[in-house]
This record gives sequence, C-alpha cells and structure tokens, in this order.
Amino acid sequence: MAKNFVKELEWRGMIQDMMPGLEEQLAKEMTTAYVGIDPTADSLHIGHLVSVMILKHFQHCGHRPIALVGGATGMIGDPSGKSLERNLLDEQTLRHNQEAIKRQLSKLIDFDSDAPNAAIMVNNYDWMKEFSFLAFIRDIGKHITVNYMMAKDSVKKRFNGEGEGMSFTEFTYQLVQGYDFLYLYEHQGCKLQLGGSDQWGNITTGTELIRRKLGGEAFALTCPLIKKADGTKFGKTESGNVWLDPRYTSPYKFYQFWLNVSDEDAERYIKIFTMLEKEEIDTLIAAHREAPHERQLQKRLAKEVTSMVHSPEEYEKAVGASQILFGGATSEALRTLDEQTLLQVFEGVPTFTIAKSELEAGIDVLTLCAERCKLFASKGELRKLIQGGGVSVNKEKVADANAVYTAEALIADKYLLVQKGKKNYFLIIAE
Repeated sequence: MAKNFVKELEWRGMIQDMMPGLEEQLAKEMTTAYVGIDPTADSLHIGHLVSVMILKHFQHCGHRPIALVGGATGMIGDPSGKSLERNLLDEQTLRHNQEAIKRQLSKLIDFDSDAPNAAIMVNNYDWMKEFSFLAFIRDIGKHITVNYMMAKDSVKKRFNGEGEGMSFTEFTYQLVQGYDFLYLYEHQGCKLQLGGSDQWGNITTGTELIRRKLGGEAFALTCPLIKKADGTKFGKTESGNVWLDPRYTSPYKFYQFWLNVSDEDAERYIKIFTMLEKEEIDTLIAAHREAPHERQLQKRLAKEVTSMVHSPEEYEKAVGASQILFGGATSEALRTLDEQTLLQVFEGVPTFTIAKSELEAGIDVLTLCAERCKLFASKGELRKLIQGGGVSVNKEKVADANAVYTAEALIADKYLLVQKGKKNYFLIIAE
C-alpha cells in the first residue's frame, strides 16, 4: 500500500499551503508533479534539498516526479524574495548546468528504471526558445489580467519600494512560469506543482492559466521556507553556500554542517532531510532530549544526509576525518586523507613553512619544531614536553628528543602535523 503523500509531508512539517482537492486527486490516480530548479550553477546546494526531498517523497508514495530545469526562466530572473535581477546565462552554460544537476538528482530520485513513475527531467528553454513575443502575448497574456498579477505578494512587495522597483521582464515572470505548468499539463499530464512558499503566487498563476485557457483543474502545494531556529537563513555558512558537489563543498565539510546544527534545528531537519520513518525519528528525538550532550540526533542526521547525497563510503571518511581532530585517530587514518580534506580539517590551525630540501637529509625534532618552525619557545621546553609524552608528530607520540624526520614522514608529500598536548595543533608545510 503506497503512503499518503500529504499525510507524510504533514507530520514532517513540510506543508505551508495546499489547494483544496489535492488529496482526492492523489488518491484517485498516479499523479504527475513538477518542481522548478534554477540552473544558475552546475550544482545544487542544500537550499534546493527541501524541494528535492518533496519530489523524493512524491515518488516514494507512488507518484511521478518531473524536475524542470528553468533554462528560459533562468534567463529572466524570478522576482520572488529577491531585490535584484539575476545574471543571464548563455545556452551552452545552461546545458552544462542541466547535465550536472541531473547527475546529482539521479542519486536522490529514480530517473532510470522502467517503473511507471520514473522521474523525467525537462528544460523550459526547449519549449520557450521558439515562442515569439507576439504569439506569447496573444495566446497566453490575454488569459491573465494585470489586476490578477498585481495582487501577488511577490509583486506588491517590489512595488512598495523593496529594491529598485521591478522591470517588465521580471513582472512577466509569473506568466512564463504559469505557461510551464500549462505546457506540462498538456504534454505530460502534470496536475501539480510543488515549491517553496515564496513560489505560491507563481504556481497559482499556472493553475489559473490552466483553468482559464483549457478549463482544466491543477493543484499547488508549497513547503515552508527553512530558517534556522535563530531566524537566520538556512544553508549558508560564513564561506557561502553548502553545495552538493564535492568540488565546491567537500563531503567532510558537508558532514560537519549537519553535525553542527543546533538541537532545535536537528529535531526539524531530521524530519525534512531524511527518509526515516516517524517511529524511528520519535525515538531518536526522545533519546536526544534525555542526553543532548551526546548529540545523537545531529550524528544520525549527518549520517543520513551525507550518505544520501555523497555515499556511505564518503560518510565513513568524513567521520574518520572528524576523529583526527576530536578523537583518538591513528596515523594511518591521517594518511588516508586527501589534501583538500586535510586542509579543511585543520583550517585555522597555525601553519609554518619549511624548505622540503631541509627534510631530504633529515632534521631532528628539536631543531625542526623549536628553531626552524618556532612552535615551542625553546628546545629545553620541547625536550621536557617530549619526556612527559606531550608531543606527537603525525598522530604518533615522539618518544625520543633526538628523533629525526625526513621527507618520507610527510603526509601527501607535503605536510607534518605536530600536536602539543591534546588540543593544540600545528601544521608544517614543506615546499
């Protein structure tokens, strides 16, 4: 028995607005729904993940998802929630971005099986590029009044002085998006559009266009815009977006993002960003409230999302990398790190540079760490710390103050990690 899509989203806190009659439509037949994705980059970021999870649930409940890449609308810019027009893209960039986005989505949604509800990807540039302006205003524009368009919140806000007003191009955006829905309704039998709550105005323009032009019935469902408990924007860090592509955000950093969310956010996010069942989530939340210091909820959230977006192997590597900094990881674990992850794990750690040639012949630990790289005030202080077992190089305790290090000791042929006590790290870079 397939799950009830609306009930599934309701307990997960993923419904903001919904048109009446949608539940009856979904109970009646396998229904097709689409989500629009902006192709301004060749990777999605975690801000996109909410609508992707909704598509995933939709497919999981036996229905058919369409991912629409907004090639044409990406050339215009959506006024909802933005005060500036976006940069316009050329077709070659759009196609590249579309392919990259499809590869990412294929990990999360089934596009490739022969199931009747296998997903498809479309690009609205394909049906908009041949559409002349005159044909558009004749065939589409005449069905929607300016009064109707002006009544939308996204338009009202811009007219009331947010940003620098609104260009005609942006004003027509809701018509272009509305036509997408009409086109998919006619050509793919698509009866539902899903999106964030800031899209409600654009989506309902589509349902209205379908009603006025074809006499058809279509539906809208939006999810709340995700914010952090402190009211700040979700999915952004000091260094910018958290991307799904490992070239832009490494699996280690991705994992760390979820691991570091607040307790309050973890309780919401585990419902939104995982496919775990309600009973398991309730049990996890109860256990977390009993012992919040163990951060069980964050750990499970980070595991589920990292494994889903990257892979279980990348999740294991990210855990291993985290233990290097915070746990008792071995020198073997340290040597498995690629350079990018190593630098991210030790971001902010004091670094010192040495000529690689100095390591060719070998250099003793006292000269290296107290003279060449002034990690310690003096050789005497360093000798005492070594005798007390308080110094490690590459996660191995230095047992002898006369120990010599050569280029063979370098991690990734470039780095030595020196540790003083439990918490103080230094990175020596051999160049």
